[in-house]
Order: sequence, then structure tokens, then C-alpha cells
Amino acid sequence: MDENRKTAPMTMIQALRSAMDVMLERDNNVVVFGQDVGYFGGVFRCTEGLQQKYGKSRVFDTPISEGGIVGVAIGMGAYGLRPVVEIQFADYFYPACDQIVSEAARLRYRSAGQFIAPLTIRMPCGGGIYGGQTHSQSPEAMFTHVCGLRTVMPSNPYDAKGLLISCIENDDPVIFLEPKRLYNGPFDGHHDKPVVPWSRHPLGEVPEGYYKVPLESASVFREGKDLTVLAYGTMVFVSEAAVTESGVDAEIIDLRSIWPLDLATIVNSVRKTGRCVIVHEATHTSGFGAELTALVQEHCFYHLEAPIERVTGWDTPYPHAQEWAYFPGPGRVAAAFKRAMEA
Repeated sequence: MDENRKTAPMTMIQALRSAMDVMLERDNNVVVFGQDVGYFGGVFRCTEGLQQKYGKSRVFDTPISEGGIVGVAIGMGAYGLRPVVEIQFADYFYPACDQIVSEAARLRYRSAGQFIAPLTIRMPCGGGIYGGQTHSQSPEAMFTHVCGLRTVMPSNPYDAKGLLISCIENDDPVIFLEPKRLYNGPFDGHHDKPVVPWSRHPLGEVPEGYYKVPLESASVFREGKDLTVLAYGTMVFVSEAAVTESGVDAEIIDLRSIWPLDLATIVNSVRKTGRCVIVHEATHTSGFGAELTALVQEHCFYHLEAPIERVTGWDTPYPHAQEWAYFPGPGRVAAAFKRAMEA
């Protein structure tokens, strides 16, 4: 980041809004729409004030029809616009699944490059806000299985803004997942503790203008020598809390671009430490951690000193009453660290 560039402390909500503001001003082909994103400013207020600034033809509300929202966005993208659409919760993407999988993801391939679908689909995801089973899902693994889609999940305001701008300018359809637990600031990994400052910057010092964070680039969130942690979104901070709880000097890799991913950064870290723990909030079976395990095994087998550990959500619908038993916490992650070190 340019040290002379003017920055401001922002929450993730403010950083996402700033990204859309920058792109709406910079490119007249950018449009923002979805349920309640206009006058109301979005269910989490990520688009607050944008309709007043850019008008109802650039930022507008839609009916409650996720399939219709994405279908319209695909048509817009094919004819030169760059739509940024909001699905109110990631749990609601299922009615739009055919449009996302069969149309948006395939359009470039099916048309031999004559048409593209440069749309960004923003989805609040994950738990930690007492949303229950229909407002807490983490479906990232479903999207990574679909050829033609990009899947992104930031963990902090700086990355959120830079990645969203990169996604809007990219010619591929992007699933942009936003961890609700981090919208208004970080936490120390425990549900019963107050919000604390970001590890590096209070709230997140974010440039006020245009900048990009490269897609397909992971971030070394914390350097360490004992083992490698692969995480993204909220679980980056849970893993950080587990370092304190366990005393293990873990290197935490924030994937941020889930697929395509930065394999080189993963491989370099695991070959250095010889141990790997994978942490994600989604269910265990067929979660993205399974793919990460396979990749580490393929590329780092002769460097591994212990079995690869996975710490995830359980294979059940997301519970309301038992949310904090489901949500991978620092205790479970710290236990995995210790098992890896003792193997």
C-alpha cells in the first residue's frame, strides 16, 4: 500500500460500500442492484447512500427473486455492463443456482469467447450472529466445484475493498462471500468477548480511492515456524486466537481468493513448517478443506511431519440454540495444533 495515499479507518461494511462507490463513479457500466439495496441501503447497509448519489438507474431495488436478479445480471453483462448484485444471505442463492451454474459460469465457454458474464454476486455468509439454519450457511465449496466461477472471501476491510474492485473489473462471474461476523469489526475468536482492534490496524486502514488486491493471491496473515494454518474469512481470527491459546507458533495463510487459489504460497509455507491445519466454518464432509487437504498431500507429501488436520463445522444443519458448539472455536483449533505437533 502506498504510504502517502490518504486512508481512513473503515469497517468491512464501509470498505465494501467504498469499493462500489469508487467503481460506480469510475465506470458508467457498473450497476448495483438487489433486494432492498437502493432506498433502504441493504439489509446490512453495505449500499447505504449509493442510490441517492448515483440515481435509481444505477442503484436499484428488485423483486424477491434471486433467479431473476442473477438472470438479469447475466444479460446485462453479456451486453457490456458490469453488474454488482446482492443476494441478501448466501443461504438464498439456491433459487438462482441454475442461472449461476448453467448460464453465468458457462457463457464464455459456450459462446467461444463471443460473450462474457462479468458480474459480481455479493453474498453475506457464515454464522456468529444468531441467524439460525437459514441465515448462517457457508456454501463456498459448492461454487469452487463449478468451472467458470471465481470464489472470493475477504477477512478484513483492506482486502474487502481491493478484492471487490478487482472482481468488478474482472471478466469472469465472481461469487463474493462476505463474513457477517466481521462486518462491523474483528473479534478475538471467542463469542463472549468484546470486539477488539484488528491485529494490524484499528478497524482497518483503507485507502479512500481506487486500488486493487490481486485475485488468486493469498496473504501471510501471521508468520510462524511450527505449522501452517490454511483459513479464510472469520476463521483467520479464530486461528489467531488459537495461537495464543495453544502456544504453537503457527503461520496463518489467509486464502482470501478461495478459487482459483494461490497454490504457491500454500506450498511454500507447508514445505517450511512440515505440518498443516485447515480451518473453515462450513460442514466437514466435502467442505473446501477436503480439496485443500488433497492439494497439500499432492504437493507437499515428502515434507509433511504429521497428518493434515481439519477443523470445521459439523455435518448438521446450522443450529440456532447450539451455535457456539457448531462454530469452530479457538479451543478446537488449538487442540488440532497440539495434535499436529505431537504426531
